[in-house]
Amino acid sequence: MKENYLTQENLEAFIQAAFKEDVGEGDHSTLAAIPRGQTGRAQLLIKEDGIIAGLELAVKIFHSFDRDLEVELLMEDGQQVKAGDVGLTVAGSAASILTTERLVLNCMQRMSGIATKTHEFTQLISHTKAKLLDTRKTTPNFRMLEKWAVAIGGGVNHRFALYDMVMLKDNHIDFAGGIKAAVESTQHYLSEKLLQLKIEVETRNLQEVEEALAVGGVDIIMLDNMDYPTMKKAVKMIGSKAITEASGGITEATLKDVAECGVDFISVGALTHHVKSMDISLKAY
Repeated sequence: MKENYLTQENLEAFIQAAFKEDVGEGDHSTLAAIPRGQTGRAQLLIKEDGIIAGLELAVKIFHSFDRDLEVELLMEDGQQVKAGDVGLTVAGSAASILTTERLVLNCMQRMSGIATKTHEFTQLISHTKAKLLDTRKTTPNFRMLEKWAVAIGGGVNHRFALYDMVMLKDNHIDFAGGIKAAVESTQHYLSEKLLQLKIEVETRNLQEVEEALAVGGVDIIMLDNMDYPTMKKAVKMIGSKAITEASGGITEATLKDVAECGVDFISVGALTHHVKSMDISLKAY
């Protein structure tokens, strides 16, 4: 089942904006060098081990530019791959293959890097109930694909943007005058606007956890930058009254220990803002 942000309309809008950026008035290198009507074949060569992501998108990119290109997928998104594997083949207009090559690779390299890192992190906490969450720490205008890659890698998408959930973080709380004031103001706003959005509150210590529980109507309590003993106490305090989410500088080295504190979710910004792209190329054959 596709995530709700992955609509045909959204994907096509991204592809067209990307072509406008990269192709503009025309791919003059290809138009100048390649004879009209020249055909060719190319294969997507995987050059390092990991989790492949973006194959479905690649088909859409090829066909958005040239419906007559023949694309054959040789594996599926989310599949474990190794160096030397071939992800897909494409045949047809040589000019179309050349013009679409970089967009396909840019998307797939980054998506596969994110999916690979997400898969590695999820394996580290697979013995616990905790699920891995992404964040809004994404590349502008590329968020849809980065979150898609997290899902392909086995992670869970947090809110997509500012409009689909309320998250009251430390600055919201401080500016509003405390957790009680921030939550009550939010509840009034949502009622007035006839909005049904979940409310998440960031807490920095056990006192703030108590405040979030006392005000009522909080769906998710974020435990931010807490040490392990404090986090375990917070989880016990909250019980089933709210969903718990650990956050704040969590790394590969600390992820397992955080998960073993009993939280429901762990949000890791590094999944999308600090990741190495997978080495993939498109080669004529």
